[in-house]
Order: sequence, then structure tokens, then C-alpha cells
Amino acid sequence: MGLLFPLGLLALAAWLVPLLIHLARRQHDAPLEFAALRWLRAKARPRQRIRLDEWPLLLVRLLLLAALALLLARPLLHGGAVDTHPVTAVAPGLDGAALRGADRDADWRWLAPGFPALQAASPPAAQPLASLLRELDQTLPAGTPLTVYVPDPMPGLDAQRPRLSRPVTWRTVTAAVPATPSGKRGVQLQPGGAPPDAQALRVLDALQRAWTGQPLAAQRADGVPPDDAQTGVWLSDAPLPAAWQAWLERGGTVLTTPPAPRHDAAWSVLLRDADDLPVLEQRAVGAGRLLRFTAPLAPAELPVLREATFPQRLLAIVRPAPAPRLAMAGAHTPLTGAAAPRAQPRELAPWLLLAIVLVFALERWLATAARRRASA
Repeated sequence: MGLLFPLGLLALAAWLVPLLIHLARRQHDAPLEFAALRWLRAKARPRQRIRLDEWPLLLVRLLLLAALALLLARPLLHGGAVDTHPVTAVAPGLDGAALRGADRDADWRWLAPGFPALQAASPPAAQPLASLLRELDQTLPAGTPLTVYVPDPMPGLDAQRPRLSRPVTWRTVTAAVPATPSGKRGVQLQPGGAPPDAQALRVLDALQRAWTGQPLAAQRADGVPPDDAQTGVWLSDAPLPAAWQAWLERGGTVLTTPPAPRHDAAWSVLLRDADDLPVLEQRAVGAGRLLRFTAPLAPAELPVLREATFPQRLLAIVRPAPAPRLAMAGAHTPLTGAAAPRAQPRELAPWLLLAIVLVFALERWLATAARRRASA
């Protein structure tokens, strides 16, 4: 047995309360006056001794306080028999009732946070299934058979194939593939800052045409920030205006050029050239990103601009490609070899509360019996 909160045993100091109560309730001899005291000889005064009355009641009260202190310490019982009944998990979006059929006694759950029973309302279909599988594996006792139903193709994946501590019966159910929006993954640049740099504008126009096939947008006034779907480009040496700064902190992305202080630990290198020299650096500003070229936007200053792959390399930084959302479920059958889940201890609080109620009832019965004897 272990304790979650051993300091709760300090409540045993409350044992002093019933001891003091029983000492204060000692019965004193009442004086009785009668005649002819002259015929009695004086005797030595008896010494006072500590005497406790109602020993059974005192012991029951001490036991009650000990049980309350143990309850505060949160006792746990390690070991013992473990329930390893089979568990079946169903990914949200599937027809759980049809998969379950007439099986009403087995443990069927949704593969969703909290792993609710299949009888509960179906959770939203968009769930991190791979992460939930790992969590469920560590929640179930070792040796529990696990069956999982997932749609094919399977959503909710992450960078790694799930690795669990137990073999899984992997059931795939063919599902419709959701439509994905078509179109190029482009970035619309919005220049700002005066006076405009003609060479930088030519480079930006070439980048814009390589990304979207459209010319560079017209330069806006300094007080007008880019739209939410755009990427700002600040070409002036002056600091960002208040409107641009607020837009950046809300989650925007701004490209800028020197001059700017170098050797700042807040900046991290994102892109290097063939000679391993830094080309583009980044710094977080609120929820947004401030990207800074290490030299003016001119081929003479940044030779990497002449490389044919530079536009796509820069695009991958400014607007990273979204992670794949679907994959063939059969190719993501969980692997084995993960650490076995730790045995979950059992809390003794419910049984301890029952014992406290019974001991309290015994204490009340003994206390009322003692009062009845005293009144008689």
C-alpha cells in the first residue's frame, strides 16, 4: 500500500482532542456532610491519578480519527488482480452501431478524448487518431486484447507510425475520400514602405510571378497593413508602422531587408546558400513571424537569387506545405515494441469511507449508551 499525500497523516495530531475530552469528564467525589466528625482520624490525602473513563468509546473515537487521517493521505493499493477484458475502439465517423451489431456485452468505445462508450453521442470525426491510439494503449492494463476500427483512408495521423505495447486487431472500413480544394499553393506579396526600392521590387515581382503567375500587387500606404491572406514585405529602413506591427503580432508574416542589428540571439537562420552562409532569418513577434534577408534584394548582394530553385525554397518557408491529412489505413497498422503501461494502483478511498461511516455509527451508539448509564 502507498500514500499519495503522506502529509495527511499529520491529522493524527487530532488524537489529543478525545483524550482531553475524556480527561476533562472525570467524575469527582462529591463531599457529603455528616455529624460526629470528631471521632474520625485524619488520613493522608490520596494522590491524584490520571484516570480515563469509557475505554471502548475512547478507542472507537481514536480509530475514527485515524481513519480520517488515512483518508486525507489518499491510500493506494498496488498489485492485485487486473481486469483484462477485450476492448474495441471505433474511430469517429464510422457507423459504430452497425459495426457492433448484436454484441451488447463487450466493451466498445469511441476513439476520442476520454474514450466514451459507444452508446454515447458520436464525437466529431476530426480526431488525432494516432495520438489517441497511443493514449488508449497506455490506459489499458497490459495483456488487454485491443481491436480498432478505422476508416480507409485514415485521417488524424502524425509524423510517426503508431507504436504500441500490444498487438492490435486492425480493422479497416472503406470510407469516402473528402474533396480537397484545388489550385496552386501560392503567396500574395504586399509591398510597403517608402521610398520604394526598384531593384527589390523587380525581385519581388519575379518571385510573385513564379509562385502564382500574377504580377506583384501595388504598394500601399504605410498606414494600411496587408490583408490576412497576404504576406507583407517592408522595404523601408524605418520601423514598422503601428498598423503593420499590430497585424504582425496577430499572426501575420512580414519579409524585410537590412539594415538591422546582427548577431541577435532572437533571430534563427532558416535558409542558407551553397556556401553555408545565412540568407534568411526569422524572429517570432507575438503570434506572427518577422523574416529578414541578410542582404539587400539584389543578385549582386544575394547570389542565391539567381538559383532556379530559390523561389520554391523560399515559398516552402513563407507558406509551408500542409501536412498530409489522409493515408492508407493498411499502411499504418500499429507497430509493437512500445513500453508496457504501468500497472494502475487502486484507490482505497471508497472502502475507507464505508469504514468511517460504520465506525462513526458505532461511536454514536457507544456515546448514547454512556449518557443513558450516566443519567440512570
